[in-house]
Amino acid sequence: MRLLDRYLLRELLAPLGYCLCGLLMLCIFADLSAEFGRLSEKGLKLPDILEYYAAITPEFVVLVLPIALLLALLYTLANLSRHNELTAMRAAGVSLWRLCVPYLAVGLSAGAALFVLNELCVPNCSQAAEQIRNRHAPGLAAPRQVRDLGFVNARDRRTWQFAAYDPSTGAMTNVLILWTLPDGSSRWLKAERAGRVRGVWTLYNLREYRDDPRSNSLLVPTLQTNLLAFPEFAETLEEINSDINLTYSSSLHNARKADIPLTEILRYLQLHPNPARADRDALYTKMQGRLAAPWTCVVVVLIAIPFGAVSGRRNVFVGVASSLLICFAYFILQQVGLVYGTTGRLPAWLAAWAPNLSFGLAGLLLTAKVR
Repeated sequence: MRLLDRYLLRELLAPLGYCLCGLLMLCIFADLSAEFGRLSEKGLKLPDILEYYAAITPEFVVLVLPIALLLALLYTLANLSRHNELTAMRAAGVSLWRLCVPYLAVGLSAGAALFVLNELCVPNCSQAAEQIRNRHAPGLAAPRQVRDLGFVNARDRRTWQFAAYDPSTGAMTNVLILWTLPDGSSRWLKAERAGRVRGVWTLYNLREYRDDPRSNSLLVPTLQTNLLAFPEFAETLEEINSDINLTYSSSLHNARKADIPLTEILRYLQLHPNPARADRDALYTKMQGRLAAPWTCVVVVLIAIPFGAVSGRRNVFVGVASSLLICFAYFILQQVGLVYGTTGRLPAWLAAWAPNLSFGLAGLLLTAKVR
């Protein structure tokens, strides 16, 4: 790494750390002021509250990281311009594009960190925070169970219903499975409980009923046993949990919710190869939005450079203000695109990627015009 790159990075990373910490504290204090009453009602003490906010900090990092990068880069460029350091570097034969390399590297690194946080940390942190929240609530501190729900496996034409389900072990009670066979007939499986034994679904105290689509006869009992394994049942716990999370969550058709990881979306699509059009639009928009979100950090770098690298004190102030307004418009357009994609008024890829492509290209063109 050249000495110039190290200098530019050092000038950027310190303000980035300050901006990130400041915005995180602002988010935490704002959330605490709104949630303190509810947290107190649940019996949480100061150590519990500190642990709760430590658990949800990755959610706040995902929100504020692009903004912190924008503010830090604008401050750094304005500081370099005010002391004529950018002018001296360019007079020494270093092009503006070469000066942008370390900043773009930081943008790419921040985008990669944002992607990892979104996909690996935030979903687990949300569950951990919910457990802390309900730690002192009677009956809620125990492992989470799903009650009186079910899921549909459209791939294998099976519908499951149950009275209770443990997402961590797969244990079910009062299970009813409707299984449509290739010939059109149905198998109805009623069991007191079900679970996975050595990776195979096993039903206990099972009663089986069948019907014949070629006649109007009622269901006929065909089997009764205390235990029966079904190695042909290919449903995994991850697929079931993803289906339940997406089907019974308000996040699916809420364009402002970005809390569905790519893995859950892909598992849901494996179980539902041909979802309804409304679900398909929402799922593919969210999937494309998750892929496009990390590039926000690169786009804010491209927007900040042409406005922050101008010469003259007045021009620096105008450039910083203009950059903030443009980024504000960029973030609004992101949300509008997700809304239009979720409701099917725009293709999913266009709704998710259009803001990145348009504002990123505009940043490149404006950088090329900087003198």
